[in-house]
Amino acid sequence: MIDFELPEDVKQIQTKVATFVTDVVLPTEAALGPDVELEGDGLAEVVAGLRDKARAAGLFNPHMPESWGGLGLGALGMAIVSQECGVSGLASLALNCMAPDEGNMHLLLHAGTGEQNETYLRPLAEGRARSCFAMTERAAGADPLGIATTAERDGDDWVLNGEKWFITGAMGAAFAIVVAKTASGDSERNSYSLFLVDGDNPGWKVLREIPVMGTHGPGGHCEVLLEDCRVGSDSMLGGPGEGYKLAQVRLGPARLAHAMRWIGVAQRALDLAAQRALERHTFGEPLAKRQTVQNWLADSAIELYASRLMVLHAAYLIEKNKDYRQEVSMSKVYISEILNKVVDRALQIHGALGYSGDMPLERFYRDARAARIYDGPSEVHRMVIARNVLRTVMTAGTAKPATGGLA
Repeated sequence: MIDFELPEDVKQIQTKVATFVTDVVLPTEAALGPDVELEGDGLAEVVAGLRDKARAAGLFNPHMPESWGGLGLGALGMAIVSQECGVSGLASLALNCMAPDEGNMHLLLHAGTGEQNETYLRPLAEGRARSCFAMTERAAGADPLGIATTAERDGDDWVLNGEKWFITGAMGAAFAIVVAKTASGDSERNSYSLFLVDGDNPGWKVLREIPVMGTHGPGGHCEVLLEDCRVGSDSMLGGPGEGYKLAQVRLGPARLAHAMRWIGVAQRALDLAAQRALERHTFGEPLAKRQTVQNWLADSAIELYASRLMVLHAAYLIEKNKDYRQEVSMSKVYISEILNKVVDRALQIHGALGYSGDMPLERFYRDARAARIYDGPSEVHRMVIARNVLRTVMTAGTAKPATGGLA
């Protein structure tokens, strides 16, 4: 039996999060005005205040187990919560479930030792520190097997050398999880390992924040140099050669988490568009009477409906420990692209007002463009999706298993 009713506990949390976003987060965002993208101490102060209110509301760390001070929500519950948080970038920060920290927390829970988790996970879970995930390189963006950063043994230590590119949150991060090549394993995928590197390690050098067209989150998107970066043998996260596998454990759910939040952004854009269509009159009639505007609103509603179902199904697969990679890739491609469409239509309905900084739509528009690039560009995901379609046709005689088909 397929049941589309949310569990009662998830419903209650959804209502509480939606109320928190409406009553606390959006007024804070509005009060900041153009400074909603403020950085450094200013942003830290705002986030700290919001986190105090989230704790008081019992909403802090929804993705973490209760033993770590969280609500214990799985992928399905987070699919609902993240959509509510997507309405404002400040919401996920307030609840302490924003990338890259959320994904790093899951990875540490999955692979960290007791000592590593007390040292690195505890400060993250308590909101006392930020982190970053250092995988991407200039010549190895969408192809992780092209990573050139190395980690070589030197006595009991490891010495890391290489350059990392577009590392989100690196400026001011307490630590990084670094992907580095450790050996020539039995396959290329078994040649990489993960290392925990403290932010004050002299060999870890954040060169600069890379200027970007979208929103600057905490710590920016940075260029990093690892130069004779020495770490102890206890700094390896997981086992030797498990870096690629563990990175995929982190990145799959993280891609879906982005898609969850994008649904929230798209929903807010559609809400603004519909309200504008009702209020704005041209040539004696509201925009809502114009067929073109009606088509835009209808298409956005249809795409949001499809997006929600895709995310929920992919989250269901994750929660049931089923293979979710194809569905997550499809969700990531589709939702990143409909985000662009929904925001674009909403901006057009608002005209010059939408293009101005008086509305959040121009910021959404800039952010939406990046969605089709990070966590794997749409073209690479399409390549993987098509490969799986061909594989299932060759093995099963039908592409149904590669199209989310229920069996």
